Amino acid sequence: MTQVLTAPTTPASPAAGPAARTARRKALLRWIAVHSLGIAAALFFFLPFLFVFLTSVMSDQQALTRELWPHSWEWGNYAKVWHTPGFLTWWRNTLLYAGLGTVLTVASSIPVAYALAKFRFRGRNLSLMLVISMMMLPPQVIVIPMYLFWAKQLGLSGTLWPLIIPMAFGDAFSIFLLRQFLLTIPNEYLDSARVDGCGEFRTLTRIVLPMAKPGIAAVALFQFFYAWNDYFGPQIYASENKAAWTLSYGLESFKGAHHTDWNLTMAATVLVMAPVVLVFFLAQKAFVEGVTLTGVKG
Repeated sequence: MTQVLTAPTTPASPAAGPAARTARRKALLRWIAVHSLGIAAALFFFLPFLFVFLTSVMSDQQALTRELWPHSWEWGNYAKVWHTPGFLTWWRNTLLYAGLGTVLTVASSIPVAYALAKFRFRGRNLSLMLVISMMMLPPQVIVIPMYLFWAKQLGLSGTLWPLIIPMAFGDAFSIFLLRQFLLTIPNEYLDSARVDGCGEFRTLTRIVLPMAKPGIAAVALFQFFYAWNDYFGPQIYASENKAAWTLSYGLESFKGAHHTDWNLTMAATVLVMAPVVLVFFLAQKAFVEGVTLTGVKG
């Protein structure tokens, strides 16, 4: 006959039960507090978009009432806005301004940022201070001499070229952002490439650019959003020529022509916002990674 030996059990401490319950209660309250604040913040940003969308699919009569939910979904409002004379032209001009401007800004800012981050030369810190000082200069300060130069000297008034051409010479914020990101790339990679016979241009294109994709994506998105939403620039240079209007400036004109048709105004607003929201969500991962690694915080 075998005897089964069991280990003696230690009685639980009387304080263990209340302490565990207190810890669980604190964890539950912390979870509720964190998620409640997150949900409240999400609703704070989401509800205005929801209101704009719901109003955009209402009928003409219901849009003037206090009702928030549409009785019938009037998807034809988007077709009316899309076929408004000039709307496609505003789209084309905005795509040209935002797309070409973004490409020129990124292409011209990368070499300057690379030089400020990886080269050692006399006056580098002074050059960086000049770039930062350009970020502090409001565009309204130089708008008069710039307008006289582009409109009177070069005769480009009524076009978007006075806004696009300067982007080929770099942007202070883009240069600073890329420079901060390039500082995170170890110099050992660049030294290895130089030992293998790569010149500076080949080192930049083969080594630095593939590693700097998140930073470049962040800069490109910042510049694209700025150009897409820019109202001040088109108002100064393109207001006199309707064929050169962008969506931001044309939307103001559309609102004035349909000041009682809130459903059409909201539909136009949705069509203007949709590409920006779509681009952000498609490139959200690269954008967040680039902003995080450059140390830029909103």
